[in-house]
Amino acid sequence: MTKSAETETALHLSVKEEDYLESILNTSLEKGYARSRDVADDLQVVPSSVSEMFAKLGKKGLVTYRKYEGVTLTPAGKIAAEQVKFRHTILVEFLEILGVPKKIADADACFMEHELNTVTIQKIKEFVKASRE
Repeated sequence: MTKSAETETALHLSVKEEDYLESILNTSLEKGYARSRDVADDLQVVPSSVSEMFAKLGKKGLVTYRKYEGVTLTPAGKIAAEQVKFRHTILVEFLEILGVPKKIADADACFMEHELNTVTIQKIKEFVKASRE
């Protein structure tokens, strides 16, 4: 079972929903808040799509969304977002160890983070850690 299938089963999240949660987390860490425009710019989508996804994530209890004020992650949303961010970060580090340029590693990690099994991610994490030592 792929990571996205595991996530879909456990949290009922699509790849797109995971991407939005990760973007909200990253934007919040950078700016202290996340607004539709910030997430739209990050994901290269139109603001109306972001508003729709914020509402959808709100119904799942992952964000608190106030129109015109922005969005915050709920505790459950923060956990899900941090899991996606962790997978992404580990995969970027792994790809860079292999000699993949950072920009390409970042783009490739965006695809891989949703598809790899948690066992694979754990093994990659162990490899990255051993490579640092």
